[in-house]
Amino acid sequence: MRASFTDNHTTSRWPDRLAWLLLLLLAVIALLTFRDYGLGWDDYTHAQYGDLVLSLYTSGFRDTRALTFVNLYLYGGGFDMASAAIAKLLPFDLFETRRLIGAAVGLVGLFATWRIARRVGGPVAGLVALALLATCPLYYGHMFINPKDGPFAAMMAIFLLGLVRLIEEHPRPSVGTLAILGIGFGLSIGSRVMAGFGVIEAVLALALLFVLEAQSEGFHAARTRFARLSLLLIPTAILAYAVMGLVWPWGVANPLNPIAAIETFSHFFEKPWQELFEGQRLTPVEMPWDYVPLLMALKLPEILLLLGCAGVAGLLVAACRGALAPRPRAIYFGIALAAALPVLVTLVTRPAMYNGIRHFVFVMPPLAVAGGLAGAWIAERAARFGRFVPVLLAFGFAAGVALPVVEMARLHPYEYVFYNHIIGGVRGAQTRFMLDYWGLAFKQAGAQLRETLRDRGETPPAGRKWKVAVCGPHPPAQIALGDDFEPTWEPQGADFALMLGTFYCARFEAPVLTEVTRDGVTFARAYDLRGLSFSNMFTVPPVK
Repeated sequence: MRASFTDNHTTSRWPDRLAWLLLLLLAVIALLTFRDYGLGWDDYTHAQYGDLVLSLYTSGFRDTRALTFVNLYLYGGGFDMASAAIAKLLPFDLFETRRLIGAAVGLVGLFATWRIARRVGGPVAGLVALALLATCPLYYGHMFINPKDGPFAAMMAIFLLGLVRLIEEHPRPSVGTLAILGIGFGLSIGSRVMAGFGVIEAVLALALLFVLEAQSEGFHAARTRFARLSLLLIPTAILAYAVMGLVWPWGVANPLNPIAAIETFSHFFEKPWQELFEGQRLTPVEMPWDYVPLLMALKLPEILLLLGCAGVAGLLVAACRGALAPRPRAIYFGIALAAALPVLVTLVTRPAMYNGIRHFVFVMPPLAVAGGLAGAWIAERAARFGRFVPVLLAFGFAAGVALPVVEMARLHPYEYVFYNHIIGGVRGAQTRFMLDYWGLAFKQAGAQLRETLRDRGETPPAGRKWKVAVCGPHPPAQIALGDDFEPTWEPQGADFALMLGTFYCARFEAPVLTEVTRDGVTFARAYDLRGLSFSNMFTVPPVK
């Protein structure tokens, strides 16, 4: 059985060849550019967490600091631990290794997304889905820089692949399918407890399948088939729990710890700060109900919005079509839920929101799958009108994915700040929304400041380091500047100031030594404060 929007899948191999070529191209680009990405607010702390989780295992569970480390014990440390271990083997420093591993995990998510769409809709659907996700700056940018949301999105894609295969092979799923499902969910829940959405989606999709089979084959037959499936899922659940424990040891230190994490995350437990949304300075708990849908409308490429939303709607319609077999309908329903349910729940519950929509990166793979299925459906209908219409649509799709690619190239290595043409790109968004909220621009600004001083032949004053007032994350600034510089929160008496271009960093009436800009928008500046006096560098103090 092959579940698809169409009954006849193309047998042409060119979509698969193009998909492999695209994955290869992305891997090459990642290898050439992973060193370009700077560090943000959380990187240094996550690197420490990775060392502690690794030490937990290498010490024979005697070093238990990872189980109480700040608030990161509430998250899985698999990515951080793997990066800490692999950094000992590769010829890169720890933070470069973290960027490289992030890119590799992101490619796994791209591969899983391609396989889901191809399995459900055929080669064309797979290629379109892969292209949509690969050219989504939210996904692509975060796969390099984000140790939580990027890996979580990739693992949830693996879990969705397992779920699709499970429904397709029901009631006798293969060992490989059960392994993919268990490992995918174990890694997902071991990354973030938001993987609970995956459980809800799976339960609802399987419930629909049970109801449809009970209607078509009788209640007794459906119950027997699902009883057999339930028995097969027991070892899968055990595998998932073991994988979760491996990457999230705190999660199994007490069986109730995952529930405790959910309870903690259900309330905003951090010190509040302000972010820019629709031109207003709001704390995370003050964000309006339309925070997520509005930012998705402005931060996703137009082609992904168009095909993704059309695909989700089409999947829901197809899931309601009585003419289709139960398994395709359940698969359609599951994919639609994966793309839409987290957003819908957020609209209803209105949790604290911040940092753009990085918490919803995991929605991008199923949204791309929905877009791929919609694209394949359109392509099949277009083929009925001869060759000209499909060729015209292919050129239109190529132009649609080229738009974000051009912007990503212009923004590199800050792809994650992308805003689409609806708002006028980052230039149109700069006074209304957050851009470089993770402070990645310090890597480039720090390097340029060092180069400027070196070209001038200037060295630190005798007996001390350069004193630099930093408005933004200090550990990334220290790493970017090097040992000749000492970051401080006080501009009074500082030699230089390194400032993010965000709203909470003041602009000094002082000589600008270097400036990092993209599309006319300033991401960071370095000022020469020598001989000048400033008492405050914040318009609104950030959380230090």
